[in-house]
Amino acid sequence: MNNAFRSTLLAGAMAVAAFGAPAHAADEDVVAKVGSEEITERDLKAAAADVGEQFARMPPEQRKLAVLSALIDIKVLARMAEADKLQDDAEVASQLDFVRDRTLHNAYFARNGVANITDEELKARFEKELATMPATEQVRARHILLKTQEEAQAVIAKLDEGTDFVELAKESSTGPSGPEGGDLGFFGAGQMVPEFEKVAFAMEPGAYTKEPVQTQFGWHVIKVEEKREAPKPEFDTVKDQVRQVVLREKYMELIQAARDELAVEYVDPAMKSQVEALEKSMDPAASPAAPDAQ
Repeated sequence: MNNAFRSTLLAGAMAVAAFGAPAHAADEDVVAKVGSEEITERDLKAAAADVGEQFARMPPEQRKLAVLSALIDIKVLARMAEADKLQDDAEVASQLDFVRDRTLHNAYFARNGVANITDEELKARFEKELATMPATEQVRARHILLKTQEEAQAVIAKLDEGTDFVELAKESSTGPSGPEGGDLGFFGAGQMVPEFEKVAFAMEPGAYTKEPVQTQFGWHVIKVEEKREAPKPEFDTVKDQVRQVVLREKYMELIQAARDELAVEYVDPAMKSQVEALEKSMDPAASPAAPDAQ
């Protein structure tokens, strides 16, 4: 496409953006022609799914025109390739077959897998997973962080005399939580450094450490405020993750049914041996052909 024509397209995009475009274009509406071949709204949608990301930062109508321009570029060279009989080249023919099969593969899963998932199914799976989740403990603690062991021991002495922990944290702690009285909120296993976590989970609510706890950050005086069972996740916060799990399972079910029906056979002995070894060790949910879930 020459620069003058591209400039004309860009000007057209600006005009569309300024004055608006026809609403609710039908899929069969013709938007352009390459020779006698028509390009429809449906063709544009298909192209946008493949090349649209590179124009994602454009305003919607400019993006649509950019996709059309890219589609025209593809089609004019494709027609030239056909005129040169490149479709008869063995390597090109194999690529065409693969692209066709991949498109059909994705379309079949979209129609028989993705489209069949309901919120009720996702909620049922969520509840099933929730029922098997083990209860885990969380601790809410405060701490006073100091540079030396001697400073930490002096703080503990003041606590023994009855000085308020929160006030001491505000006055003495060098940590970022100091202004909030050393409050670290609730945390679970694995969220704090091991030395700190081990002591905090072993303490009873209301108690503070009688000896300073050393970590890579300094010397800590810890007080445990309360303990609780970690709250279970809400459905809406993990819905997307649950959807991915269900999609993956549906995909594997469809794949297994199709493989059984069509009787897949590995003819090459070396390949067959490798496949058998992989089947024993590989997670079946890790199929490299699985389409991205939408």
